[in-house]
Amino acid sequence: MRGATRAQWAVGAVALALAATACGGGSSADSAGVVSASWGDPQNPLEPANTNEVQGGKVLEMLFRGLKRYNPKTGAAEDVVAEKIETSDSQNYTVTLKDGWTFSNGEKVTAKSFVDAWNYGALLTNKQKNAPFFQYIDGFDEVHPESGTPTAKTMSGLTVKDDKTFTVKLNQKFSSWPDTLGYSAFMPLPQTFYTDHDAWVKKPVGNGPYVVDSYVKGSALKMRKWEKYPGTDPAQNGGIDLRVYTDNNTAYTDLQAGNLDLVDDVPAAQLKNVKADLGDRYINQPAGIIQTLTFPMYDKNWNGPGKEKVRRGISMAIDRAQITDEIFQKTRTPATDWTSPVLKEEGGYKAGLCGDACEFNADEAKKLIKEGGGLPGGKMTISYNADTGSHKDWVDAICNSINNSLDSDNACVGAPVGTFADFRNKITVRRMTGPFRAGWQMDYPLIQNFLQPLYYTNASSNDGKFSNAEFDKLVNEANASTDIGDAVSKFQDAEKILADQMPAVPLWYQNGSGGYSDRISDVALNPFSVPVYQQIKVG
Repeated sequence: MRGATRAQWAVGAVALALAATACGGGSSADSAGVVSASWGDPQNPLEPANTNEVQGGKVLEMLFRGLKRYNPKTGAAEDVVAEKIETSDSQNYTVTLKDGWTFSNGEKVTAKSFVDAWNYGALLTNKQKNAPFFQYIDGFDEVHPESGTPTAKTMSGLTVKDDKTFTVKLNQKFSSWPDTLGYSAFMPLPQTFYTDHDAWVKKPVGNGPYVVDSYVKGSALKMRKWEKYPGTDPAQNGGIDLRVYTDNNTAYTDLQAGNLDLVDDVPAAQLKNVKADLGDRYINQPAGIIQTLTFPMYDKNWNGPGKEKVRRGISMAIDRAQITDEIFQKTRTPATDWTSPVLKEEGGYKAGLCGDACEFNADEAKKLIKEGGGLPGGKMTISYNADTGSHKDWVDAICNSINNSLDSDNACVGAPVGTFADFRNKITVRRMTGPFRAGWQMDYPLIQNFLQPLYYTNASSNDGKFSNAEFDKLVNEANASTDIGDAVSKFQDAEKILADQMPAVPLWYQNGSGGYSDRISDVALNPFSVPVYQQIKVG
């Protein structure tokens, strides 16, 4: 989710008088109590096919259940609403649903709930950011043409057979396609989404373990346990209050003061002290997250002849090991490819695949940048959102490393953008004039998810607008392969193109980090670094 460049965190503490929270006077032994957690306003409305960043993704994980869900411990794609997904050729699939699933408004979850939602998400005129996730379904090019207007409103590859069954025809073989179906874009939607869309957006209705109680932008989104939830993973608490913070240092302070139950991003400035502060209530574990610097490939200053040498030189000018040790206290690991170690070797992670382009070498960096014509205008900026308080230190450290490598005091400087929303909006409208911070939190645990959404031509989260025909070809071939080993090999061949062209600089793999109060228990992060909210207990 969410990936996409995923926003992490977000606003001064909001004092909420909640009877169920510790600061509101509720009983700490009340097992039906409400958990308060740090959060940030999402960029887009909470529509499944329109949410591709972390903050909105957290809500969708609580609000919806799809055909599959990723195991909170292993990340494996497991059937939830799906009874079975069958194919004999990796191109034509039959999906059969389980009995008993409903939305929280009482409407049954049927095959039509999925097919209508997918068609809505794919249709160009609905302007859903996750539309490219449907691109392998036959007929996608008619509902979402590269140019012009749609010639159809529904994809020909989707057919409802009966309430419990629908078929999917893909436009090419895609053997791991079923494993993508736990992603939020593929969630079902009730008919009220279409009949009263404005009301639904204000108060979304799903089929997950929680319902939306209220949302005040800039303040808090309150989720409450759905007592009639039909799934096997009901909420173990009375609800989750997601409180908006613009500074995760403030959230951490509130946690220490007993005014907040859960922080799922420990600020870099607190990492030296967090173990002493929280003891066993501090969580630090590997996650499917990578941080990068992405170049605006739509800007000729960064994508002209020879500029690949400049981009590679910048990568080699960054001392990742020193920064991860000093700034992040070893909660990050220097990246040597574009995926994540959580995939493991069999899943596509290959240490060192980036080669010397990801190794610190000041002399070679200076040489490459000079050969490529130098930094545009003689200097560069690194843009980041300033509202979390967690990016300035490492951006400054990167610039110091680049400046030292180039024997310059001002070759690189950080360029803060006020809020995450403003930052993302500048990226969306292609107004970046230099590299910018980007983070990717996997949507599903496949190597494909670390490459295609970010670097495939016109992909949903290709914020730098990189385009390479050979890269696209290799990704298509990998997706079509029915042999996992062959598919992984082709994806890694595609990665080698990234190492040569460097449209984004891999910085480090990120651990999931979090801390919680002594008021709650059973707190864990899933492989996506998102709290497993429904299993948290109060008292």
